[in-house]
Amino acid sequence: MAVSYTLREGLTVGVEHLWPLLVLPVAVGLLAYLVRRGDGGPRSASNRSRRLLLASRVLIVCLLVLGAMEPYTVQTRETPGEPGVTLLTDESASMGIYPNTTDELVQDIEGEGIPVTRATIGSGSNSRIGDGVAANLQANGTVVVVSDGRVTEGRSLATAGEDAAGLNATVHSVTPQSPRTERAVAIAGPSTVSRGVQSQYTVSMQGVSVLEPVPVEVTIDGESVTEGELRPDGTLTVDHTFEEIGSHRVTATLSGNDEYARNDVFYKSVRVVEQPDVLYVSQGEYPLRNYLDSLYNVSTASSVPADLDDYSAVVMQDTPSGNIGNATALQDFVINGGGLVVAGGDNAYENGGYETSSVASMLPVRVGNATGGESNIVILVDVSGSAEGGLSIQKAVALDVLDQLGDENQVGVVAFNHNAYHVSEMQALGQNRAETADKIRRLESGGATDIAVGLQGADELLGDREGTIILLSDGQDRLGPPAAVANQLGREGTRVVSVGVGKRVGVATMRQIASESGGSYFAADETERLRLLFGGSSRRYQGENLTIVTEDTFITAGVELTANPGQANNVQVKPGADYQVATADGKPAIASWRFGLGRVVSITAYDSDNTMGGLLDRPDSLVVTKSVNYAVGDPMRTQTGVTAVSDARVGRPTTLTYQGDSRPDAANISFRQIGDGRYRGEFTPREAGYQTALDTEYAANYPVEYGAFGPSDSLDALVETTGGQTFSPAQGEQIAREARQKSTRVRTVRNTWDWLALLGALLLFTGEVVARRVQVYRGRTSLESGLP
Repeated sequence: MAVSYTLREGLTVGVEHLWPLLVLPVAVGLLAYLVRRGDGGPRSASNRSRRLLLASRVLIVCLLVLGAMEPYTVQTRETPGEPGVTLLTDESASMGIYPNTTDELVQDIEGEGIPVTRATIGSGSNSRIGDGVAANLQANGTVVVVSDGRVTEGRSLATAGEDAAGLNATVHSVTPQSPRTERAVAIAGPSTVSRGVQSQYTVSMQGVSVLEPVPVEVTIDGESVTEGELRPDGTLTVDHTFEEIGSHRVTATLSGNDEYARNDVFYKSVRVVEQPDVLYVSQGEYPLRNYLDSLYNVSTASSVPADLDDYSAVVMQDTPSGNIGNATALQDFVINGGGLVVAGGDNAYENGGYETSSVASMLPVRVGNATGGESNIVILVDVSGSAEGGLSIQKAVALDVLDQLGDENQVGVVAFNHNAYHVSEMQALGQNRAETADKIRRLESGGATDIAVGLQGADELLGDREGTIILLSDGQDRLGPPAAVANQLGREGTRVVSVGVGKRVGVATMRQIASESGGSYFAADETERLRLLFGGSSRRYQGENLTIVTEDTFITAGVELTANPGQANNVQVKPGADYQVATADGKPAIASWRFGLGRVVSITAYDSDNTMGGLLDRPDSLVVTKSVNYAVGDPMRTQTGVTAVSDARVGRPTTLTYQGDSRPDAANISFRQIGDGRYRGEFTPREAGYQTALDTEYAANYPVEYGAFGPSDSLDALVETTGGQTFSPAQGEQIAREARQKSTRVRTVRNTWDWLALLGALLLFTGEVVARRVQVYRGRTSLESGLP
């Protein structure tokens, strides 16, 4: 046990161990006995000599005991340095809307006697801001970034922040002011659609110093389809049904004057293909068949045939295992890239013998009680300084999370700042709930934030068990790279469910941590959904309708659920599958996963008449459409020729995928084989507009540099996480003052003094022995011990 005491401000003394004190009285008693033994004989030393010898030996023992206690001092010292400023200037196109104030800023700083070192970290259409910051970092150094923080290439500012934290470097920023008017238009929507199916395209505008709504026109194949007005960050939605196979052009154009004209037009090439061929397998007549017919080219069968080559996906509804048909052909079909959707009912899953059938291995769910079983769970609570102001909120959310977990779960608690602390060992929650809650209430805050260390500490508590880590944090990480640790945990079978807590949550960081491990992200007010995952029989979820469990997936993004089918098959989601939607009483309703090269979706919610109970009505029908689309995957995967062209930007390499018997040949495109009969080519567009490659049209748009303007939140986060400040271009004097202050650093010095105690004991013993030998040599005593 360590003990320390503060003598004065900036100086602390202490020892690492107290147990050596137990040796002291025993050693002193033994020495007294040995020195007094034989007292009074003619060949005995005098009492005075014995007392001096005893005092010397006691002092030696005391020094040895002190050395074993490992004494130390901790002292803070100010170290003066040479002040200087490293000024990193972004001269990329997105900074062209601001007046150039760099020269004046340098003059103001140097006018205060502080030398300035300048470096350019962005120019033209190239904004490698993260790379530039990282390249100019030094241990305990300071850099000032004059930029809007819009990174277009290279490492992100978050990654640069991790580098800065490792070097204890500080990043300040100078926010550009008085921008000129600038707007950029963009179109979001599918690049490949089916003929006769309505598609939706969203036109958006990003800009700065835009005081009035901006007129926008959207044309399709040269014909105007809508005109409207956009404000910054506003959107305009266009619904359109393409009736002709082939390439089509969707173009959005802004009117009015601004700094750059090249980003006032956005081009989108849309490839229209025949509706995917889908096989619908069922023993009865259900509304799902007619619904699918409005979206796909549907064939119907009462069982799965041996030949499925003509289909993109198979949709099977309420079919018992004995009537499935050729299950081997179905399995081969999915493994080789086909899709499968299995809708439930009174004759499916637990009612259809699925648990013993050959299709069981393909499904993302297994037959069984969804609320049964137990999970190994570690609640990981951020108690660092960034969470200090809201620690009461962290505790409240942690207690709320604890309340969502079922009694049968094995639960432990770990707190972390820059270190990890085991608060509660893994134990059954049922009989230990109150004790675990009390330990959470007694948590205290302080220290830097290192989520990576916290994740490692939670993993240590789990030991060899696979489980789940529920991370409660604001995501303001100043030290380690948490995403890399989360990825490793995911590969080892441990997922991270992250919960964003605090006034300013780093949502991107928290989502990335969850995503890398295969987990989910929840906001602090969404923790009730944890009951869907871990509630068990003692903490059953109760809602009013279907509930999205995992947001922003292909299936759930943009979906609104209002239906409440009365029934659901008795299944539980397999480890590694995506739990997409739950019923009102917490049972799995939709789950999905990849099987081989294909995709499989289980829809287990249904109504009393074996229909899908409102899931085929708007707005809920979108989740059914997206589930089948997820299973269909790429409708071009069975075709030859160019099957896909990535979003193209001027000056940036673009890829296209080609499928055929031999490697294609095209000017200025280099191809490499990526699979059997599949090739990937790369080229770089030089101008914006509609262009062709291998007789396939694609759209090339303005460089990414011209797509976003104004200060980036990522730069603000970098400044905050490194302890920097944000200045205006007129605050050169304040920057110089900060540089001078930062050059004088206060550092903590820890010195250990066990060596000094041991050296003192050695010198004292040596001196005593030498003194007694001198007594003998000079004839002052006749005793061999040298004592008079």
